[in-house]
Amino acid sequence: MSKKEKTAVGLLQVGMFIRLPVSWKDHPFLFNSFKIKDLAQIELIKTLGIKEVLHISEKSDNQPEFTVNLDEKIAAKDLDKLKNQMEKEKTERINKQQQLKRRLKQSEKQFDRSLSMMRSMVSKIANRPLNAVNEAQELINNLTDLLMNADDLALHLMADAKPGDAIYHHSINVSMLCMLMGKELGWSREKIQNIGLGALFHDIGKFKIPSHILKKSTPLTAPEKNIIKQHPLMSINDLKLADTFPTQAKALIANHHEFLDGSGYPKGLKEDQLDELSQLIAIVNEFDGLCNGNAQQRPKPPSTALGLLYKNYQTKLNKEYVGKFIKKLGIYPPGCVVELSNGQFALVITVNLDKILLPNVIAYDPCVPKEQAPIIDLETEGLNVVRSLPPSALPENITKYLNPREQVSYAFST
Repeated sequence: MSKKEKTAVGLLQVGMFIRLPVSWKDHPFLFNSFKIKDLAQIELIKTLGIKEVLHISEKSDNQPEFTVNLDEKIAAKDLDKLKNQMEKEKTERINKQQQLKRRLKQSEKQFDRSLSMMRSMVSKIANRPLNAVNEAQELINNLTDLLMNADDLALHLMADAKPGDAIYHHSINVSMLCMLMGKELGWSREKIQNIGLGALFHDIGKFKIPSHILKKSTPLTAPEKNIIKQHPLMSINDLKLADTFPTQAKALIANHHEFLDGSGYPKGLKEDQLDELSQLIAIVNEFDGLCNGNAQQRPKPPSTALGLLYKNYQTKLNKEYVGKFIKKLGIYPPGCVVELSNGQFALVITVNLDKILLPNVIAYDPCVPKEQAPIIDLETEGLNVVRSLPPSALPENITKYLNPREQVSYAFST
């Protein structure tokens, strides 16, 4: 953590990195922490009625020193003009942040609707399979329309899954990310719809597995492992009466745990036996499984999960697809905890898929209440990510403020 020292306002110099000890709404600056860029900013700080600021020396280009330079004294009228201009810019930023929050809220509502539809589909699959498939096709059609017509697509972080909803969240995650990648790979609309539809149903067979096995945290016995390895075929069996379900979508359900080197399950198929859709869902399913974990393994940060896909699955997954998947999500996907160039820690909540290195984040600021924390557009604010780090590396107060997700769910919007 950075060392902070109290420094008198009269000792401030251009190039010092400081933190203002007042509420964000009580000053004209965009951030509470920043590097002083000119004398006018020092004069503005003096008008705030504070005697000291926190100086972060390791991020500073200059150190505290008492100096008086009458030649560069800022006229009061010029200072007022600068203050008004900064307050206007800050108001514009706040309005833009409110737009981002509304966009995120809309995505959350859409995700909740998708969850409700998913629960309805699963409840109908046994006795009314055609109804379940028709509802799924309607959902996938709507998502495909959004995908195919969007020029400015964003990926958002959703709230944690409620108890009992993990399979629904996982299924929607895998479906949306598969469709997103299908578009990236230049697939036809029909092909994108097929992978989206198959992904929605790929894990419904798990509802047939006793919950004490799925929730078991101690090592599984060989028979228990065998039961879990049958869930892709159980999913297919649940769809046997849905004669309108596409054959291509059924194949990817059966194969979503198969690997190119034959080490997957349930049949141990190899590369030449796996179609493109099966090869893609294997990647997305593995990524989401790493991010969200299960009773046997702890969840991993999204950036770590992407790294593991690249390093540990060289012979198992389609390298071209893995490379494009990492490039599409970026090295700081939603759900990552990062350190910014101004020294703040932040949680990535939205990634504009055309600007993956400049995500939108919620940044920790002890002077701003958690519920009022602004969404910061890094591109607009001229900031960048210095590094990604595990949530466990954060102090407890910052972890509580940012609330890194135990489970990562995504939604996309235009």
